[in-house]
Amino acid sequence: MSHITKWSFGNNAAVSLMTVLILIIGVVSYFTLPMEFLPSADNPQVTIVAVGQGTDSNTMETEVTSPLERAVAGVKGKKSTYSTTGDGFSKIDILFESGTDMKQAKQEVSEALSNVSLPPNVLKPSITQLNTSAIPVSLIAITFKDGITPENIKFIKEKIEPKYKDIKGVSGLQVSGTEESFVSVKLDNEELTKKQIPIQSVMGVLQGQNTAVALGEKIINDKTSNIKVIGDLTSLDKLKKLSVAPGVNLEDVAKIELSKPENVVSRFNGEDTIDIAITKDSNSNAVKVSKDIDKLTAEINKEYDNLEATIYVTSAEMVESSVHSMVKEVLLGALFATIVIMIFLRNIRSTFITIVSIPLSLCFTLFLLSRSGVTLNILTLGGVAVAVGRLVDDSIVVIENIFRKMQKEKFSVQMVIDATKEVGVAITASTLTTVAVFLPLGFVNGSLKQFLLPFALTVTYSLLASLIVAITVVPLMSAGLLKTTKLPEHKPAVRFTKLVTWSLNHKWVVLSLAFILFAGSIVTYFMMPKGAVDNSTADGVAVTLSYPVNTPIEEVKENALKFEEEVLKKEEIKYLFTQVGSTAEAAKSGWISPPTEANFTILLKNQDDTDRMIKEIEEIGNSYSDAKFTAAPASFMMGAASTNITIDIVGDNIADLEASASDIEEKIKDIKGIEEVTTNQDEKKTVYSLKVDPTKGNTEQVAQQLGVMLNKTPIGTVTLDEKQTMVILEPIMDTKSTEDLEETPIMTATGMVPVSKVATLVQEDKPTTIFHKDGETYLQLAVSVDPAKLSDINKEITLAIYGDKKENKEMEFPEGVEVFIGGASVQQADDFTDLFMTMFISVGLVFLIMVITFKSFRAPIAILFSLPLAAIGAILGLLVSGISVDITSLLGALMLIGIVVTNAIVLLDRVKQNEKTMIIRDAIVEASATRMRPIIMTAVATISAMLPLLFKKAETGNLVSQNLAVVVIGGLAMATLLTLIVIPCIYELFHFRKSKKQRLKQQQSHQIAG
Repeated sequence: MSHITKWSFGNNAAVSLMTVLILIIGVVSYFTLPMEFLPSADNPQVTIVAVGQGTDSNTMETEVTSPLERAVAGVKGKKSTYSTTGDGFSKIDILFESGTDMKQAKQEVSEALSNVSLPPNVLKPSITQLNTSAIPVSLIAITFKDGITPENIKFIKEKIEPKYKDIKGVSGLQVSGTEESFVSVKLDNEELTKKQIPIQSVMGVLQGQNTAVALGEKIINDKTSNIKVIGDLTSLDKLKKLSVAPGVNLEDVAKIELSKPENVVSRFNGEDTIDIAITKDSNSNAVKVSKDIDKLTAEINKEYDNLEATIYVTSAEMVESSVHSMVKEVLLGALFATIVIMIFLRNIRSTFITIVSIPLSLCFTLFLLSRSGVTLNILTLGGVAVAVGRLVDDSIVVIENIFRKMQKEKFSVQMVIDATKEVGVAITASTLTTVAVFLPLGFVNGSLKQFLLPFALTVTYSLLASLIVAITVVPLMSAGLLKTTKLPEHKPAVRFTKLVTWSLNHKWVVLSLAFILFAGSIVTYFMMPKGAVDNSTADGVAVTLSYPVNTPIEEVKENALKFEEEVLKKEEIKYLFTQVGSTAEAAKSGWISPPTEANFTILLKNQDDTDRMIKEIEEIGNSYSDAKFTAAPASFMMGAASTNITIDIVGDNIADLEASASDIEEKIKDIKGIEEVTTNQDEKKTVYSLKVDPTKGNTEQVAQQLGVMLNKTPIGTVTLDEKQTMVILEPIMDTKSTEDLEETPIMTATGMVPVSKVATLVQEDKPTTIFHKDGETYLQLAVSVDPAKLSDINKEITLAIYGDKKENKEMEFPEGVEVFIGGASVQQADDFTDLFMTMFISVGLVFLIMVITFKSFRAPIAILFSLPLAAIGAILGLLVSGISVDITSLLGALMLIGIVVTNAIVLLDRVKQNEKTMIIRDAIVEASATRMRPIIMTAVATISAMLPLLFKKAETGNLVSQNLAVVVIGGLAMATLLTLIVIPCIYELFHFRKSKKQRLKQQQSHQIAG
């Protein structure tokens, strides 16, 4: 690398100019880089939601869910399919293999569904594929003084929505609470009977009234012309005047009015609301877009007196908070590293020269990130935070060697070049090994790769930049600033030299002790709990009030509003969002909720009150004994935080599945660390089945007639205010008892008769929600666990269900029932496997670089022995801190591979240089004494720079936290101390015969000379 240093001295003006340009470009890049909370990452899942109001779950299963499942069965990359079917809805989650192109997958699913024929009352299925970029940057609630009227809905669509869409960077809006009004037709049964008009006649008149039909081409007036028949039903008055029989209009036998859906509640702070979720495109700055939305919202409130728009969640605050937090940690890390360098070098100028690599490297990194299409997020900033201490390492080694040579030689440019050249190979090899550690991250699968890649690129760019700075800018600045500087004298480490010599004379003592420590740490690792990353950072509370499925919707709505009123009395509540039922807009984003479930999203004025408020809200919830009540901390951007192990029970017989689920729940519920066991098994609901006697009636005809008599029936559209509006025929019968049901009249070949004349009424209790896994009926237990004890709890659950073929027997299940354990534990195992594989590949690349550097196998193998030394410190750090092993801990271990070999490389590079003029023993002792200071300096600087991360708790989606810092600090500290003692012993052991001969020969020479 010396020719680069020589070039920089020959072109010092160009280097100076480039340095200034890099600083300017870096600052510009910082302000122009898109800023967001998380990098863009696909969730390997496509969700299909179909809504059919008034359709029972069994009909939805056979006519909607099953056809959709069959249609997507052949989609490429599909791993498994889960479906939930309930009254009025069907939801299918298709899980894909890691690495699947999710845009292509969504397109294939869409194409597969294009030919599926569904019942007319079922809306077109919505297909969603979630990506982190789809997380809203702002959530806005709009309330009106006169409530949500058709006029206000029209106003939102025509005036407000376009304003938000026009903001630069906004990619889409999801608006809920604007459910379209429909024309309600309520037939008067008495009038129909009195005028002897059958229901079918009314339906026949209404259906097809507003269609447009092309009849083809005909020659009219000697010209080829198209002929169409077009309906002209454009007002309620025209609808009312429709003739349903001679002399009888529709209004004579029915009540006709414009109505709103009544089974959905959407409220904000106690008022009906229209909710707008705004997402940005992938190239825009989340903070800027959010601030533009804030500005526009303020203008809307000022311009329109009738409404109030409230931004209750904005990503700008979260992003800015996270970015400022990480920037603070970077600056603190840089400050601590500077203090360490100052203490060791005891010279302001040399300290300044060393730390200049930090801003230069960071600015160059920001420029490269902008060219790579990477955004500024908590992971790229996390990469800077963990790399900042390592950025000065190369510069420390260079400046320390210049510092040392200045005490022995006359200062000159050539002396600076020679000093840089002496350590050039060592710092290049050590930097490349650290960079090589992050290359295999490309082999990690799924979403973990998408999260790690920005982190890895940041570290790689910054380290390569720091190497370039160390061999160009640092020598140039040293030649200019240190020329007249009087440096404090550095005294050789006499005691340390004696310690190294003693260690070399007692290798087996040192190596045995190191082996015992390593073996003990490995045993400890396997005994330690393996956890999941605890993303429990909460900015709100998620509350669910879930009623039995046979509860009347009106009762659910009434209790939801009552709960809302009680919660709003709390002074700590800032915003409260209430949702009952599912809207068509929510279904488009893959969110569906049972009609008997009320969901509340609560934002507090002070996040520190979260735990206390959950307890107070739970006290309120206790008074709703008929409902299942849950309250949990949640992130508005990421949802409720929980770590779940799932247990899937698959089979054909629902009774066997229910019994098996109950047995498993009873078996595992008392395992320590399990917080809650819930099941997707629904409460049973009374189902009345009418079994038709085929000799007396046609089943399909009876079902069609009863459907019209008992359910809302879509029968067409009318054009109102230039907009297609659905016409719904209201239920004709209002059945209150089984007698009413049996007496429901239907038309048969013999005339109008009660349905009981052709069918037998059977009463059963059945679950109204049906679950499929890959097309088969299944039930699922969700086991919420302590994230820190995930692996231990998973082992106990596995032991309880499957046994160990020893003392613990396997649970017995009915024939045809299979049980599968998955969820967070499987994801953890996959992530751990990926990272361990990455570590092995990293070690291989590091070894390859060292073989190329040293042109032999012995030195690289000796250097690799620093890795088990790092493991000792890392595991000791986790043990002392009481932190469980999780993905962030393993990421720290991955970083250690690149960091700890640096010290051994710097040490053995000096040994190799010394071997040209010294025997191996003397070369090792001299190199250990000479390199001790730069090795300790670099290690302490890196450790000091990571100290701020020791106090950083895990944030949602952030892999850079306390666990990573504990592993790196513990591993690096132990590896540094042991490297200076153990690696010399291993290196000499590899050259044992040669070293012994050299020492005997030297001894003989001294005796002859003496």
